[in-house]
Formats: sequence, structure tokens, C-alpha cells
Amino acid sequence: MKTLLADGLVITMDKDRRVLRADILVEDDRIVSVEPHAEESARREEDVDVVNLRGMTVIPGLVQAHMHVTQALFRGLCDDLALMEWLRERTWPMEASHTMESNAASARLAAMELIRGGTTSLIDMGTTLHEDAVFEVMAEVGLRGLFGKCMMDLGDDLPALMREKTADCLRETERLIRRWHMAENGRLRYAVAPRFVPSCSESLLFSARDLARQNGLRLHTHASENLSEIALVEARCGERNVRYLDRIGYTGEDVILAHCVWLNEEEKRLLADTGTHVAHCPSSNTKMSSGFAPVAELKSMGASVALGLDGAHDHMDGLLEIRQASILQKALLRDPKALPAMEALELATLGGAAAMGQSDDLGSLEPGKKADLAVLDMDMPHSLPAWGRDPVQRVVYQATRENVVHTMVDGKFLYKDRAFLTLDPKKTLADAERLCAATMRRGNIPPTSSFFCD
Repeated sequence: MKTLLADGLVITMDKDRRVLRADILVEDDRIVSVEPHAEESARREEDVDVVNLRGMTVIPGLVQAHMHVTQALFRGLCDDLALMEWLRERTWPMEASHTMESNAASARLAAMELIRGGTTSLIDMGTTLHEDAVFEVMAEVGLRGLFGKCMMDLGDDLPALMREKTADCLRETERLIRRWHMAENGRLRYAVAPRFVPSCSESLLFSARDLARQNGLRLHTHASENLSEIALVEARCGERNVRYLDRIGYTGEDVILAHCVWLNEEEKRLLADTGTHVAHCPSSNTKMSSGFAPVAELKSMGASVALGLDGAHDHMDGLLEIRQASILQKALLRDPKALPAMEALELATLGGAAAMGQSDDLGSLEPGKKADLAVLDMDMPHSLPAWGRDPVQRVVYQATRENVVHTMVDGKFLYKDRAFLTLDPKKTLADAERLCAATMRRGNIPPTSSFFCD
């Protein structure tokens, strides 16, 4: 199957960061060519489906380097809390109340919003239960990603259902790896996902590390998000979080550390020197008053930084999150040139591809790479006028999910002409509403307001 995406303004994110009016020829799941637009292209054979993108902007599909799609069902139920209270009082009890059906509904709701916003890939940390549901939904809807069951075996404040025996946790992780890693022609892959140091014994951390490396998988965990979390780690381990993780083998090119807000100079240098991937989550960090990750500084030191939407917060709009990342660094450093538009877009494309370990296939629009992309209509009130404007700056500072017209993964449209092709939006929304209520009642978790309750 061949598709010609004709006459779009293509932000390639290639090594020269070219922006050109071009035709993108896709065959099966890969890009065959990206060439300057030709009105009467010889490539327009009878077996080519031509999609006219005149006046539209094409970007590489966005990559979310840290997410919890299991929490999409709980959006707005965990507000105005700091991290540890957020986990203990709301998030963990709600995750413990999931069934296979409700976890699938949460994943599908998240997928719907991601697809609508031009996200094509994600690195997701599930909950301890029902991880098959997440894989099944992602197989069905067509998104790409690294997914992994959340691993936790420590903590008196954990709900009983979520505090697993170490051996059981490892056994279930191994089963999921056998079942799902490289499924759907490699579109679905596994990342070993111990939640964070405070909820994992050293035995589990060591075993998870070894399991990942024996199978050539990514390690995905949280680090230094919040000062209370760091205090817990220092009290237990006698050293700072990232320093401890480095000592036990949780740094390196195969490791994704989410957040990394509170770092000292030694830890910043460790992350840069080891090639560890930092998943920056600006909206999450600011909403929970965790702080401001030193993203511009880390990048200046050569660290690998990507962007993530995290969990049960206000939105899963990948375009909006790029803007958030850029403007927060400007405010933090009091420098309007901090994390400029192109560098911010790199976090959500090339940075995410590197974190996934798939830089050869993802992150830019070039021949030979996977046909993962988003098409934006920038002729909207919030993104006009266009005259004389830099196209990358327009995308970073003005675009939202409202601009997205098409989303493609593996050469297949998941969202075309603003219509979903791989999920039923009405059913998705109805299931989310119904199953959220059922999940909360099953766990005896009170609502934050009775306003919308029966």
C-alpha cells in the first residue's frame, strides 16, 4: 500500500532541521521519500492514495516519554495535593480498585486524547494489576509504545492489593514480557517498571534491573520528583536519589528516569555522563508544586531529555505540553531565549525516540523511518496570522490538539479528517464515565464533590 501526502509544509526534524514544502511518499509502514513538492509527480501511480495537505503542516508523531494511562479515568479526582499525599490518599487507592474492564476503559480514554493530539508513541508505566488490558487496548487502537506493569513490594501505606510479594511481581512481569514484547510487528514493546525507590525493596530493584538487562529491555522508573520523596530515599539509603540509583545500576542509555526535578550538581553530571534519559513532565511538576526540572541546564551538559504527560492531571495534549516546557524554562531562568522552539520540539520528537531506544525509526520525517506523523491545520483563530511567522515557533507556541487533522502510525491513519478510525469515541466516553463511578464505589473512595454524582 502506498500513500502520497502531497504538498504539506514538512518540519522534518532531520539533522539539518529542514522545513520545506514537500511530498511524503509512504509505502506500508515506512517513509520512502520526502521531496520538494511537484505538481505533476511521476510517483502518482494508480496504486497510490493521494492525500492533499496543501496549506497544512506536517510534524513527526509526538512521543510521550512518561505516562500513566491507567490514571486517565481519575482525572480531576486527585487535585490540589503534593506528590506523596496524591499517591497515598487518592491515586493508589483508585488504582487498587481497577478491574480489567476499567483499566481498559482508562487506557482507551487516554489513547483517544493522545491520538487526537498528534501523539503516536508513549512510554507508559501501568499499575500493579491488569496490565494485559493496557496492551490489548494499544494493540487495538494502533498506538506505538513501551509498556510495563508497575512493580511495588514495599510500603505500609500501599493498598493491600498493590503491595505484591517480590517473587510474584517478578513472575508476572516475566509472563507479560513473553506475551507482549515485540507484539504487533514490534509496535508494542516492554519496559521493566519498578515504580520508585520508596515502594521497592532492594531485592526487587536488583531483580528488575537484571531482568531488563538480560532481555535487552528499557528500565523505567521515577526519580527525584519531590522533596518528600528524596527525604524518604535519603533516610532509607543514606544518599540522594539519583546517586543511589547510579550505584545500583539504574543509570545508562537503557534507563528512563521520570521527573528529575531536584538534582544537585553531581547528579546532573551523572545523568549527562551516563546517557540516562530524563523524562520531563512540566504540567505535572508545576501542578503538584514539585518544582522546575533544570531542563535547559541538563541539555547544555549533554543530557538526553524527553517530554512526558505523566498521569491523572488536566490534559493529555502533547502539543500544549511542548509549549509548557519551553515557557517554564524561560520563567525559571528569566531568559526568553531559554529552551527555544526548536529545542522544545526536539524533546517531544527526537528526545522521545531516543528514550524509547528507537532513534533509527522514530523522531523525524526521513526516508527509511517509520511513517508516524501528525498533520496540523494552522489556519485557526489561535494560530493566525501566519504571514512572516516561523513555522516551528507557530507549532510550539500556538498549536494545540484543536489543530490536528490527521494522525498516522505505521503508515495507517488512526485519525483522519478529525475522525477516529480505530475507536468509537461515543462508547469510549460513555464507558469512561460509567466505569469511573463503578471503580470509585467499589473502592469506597469518596468523590471530591457531589455536584455531578447521582
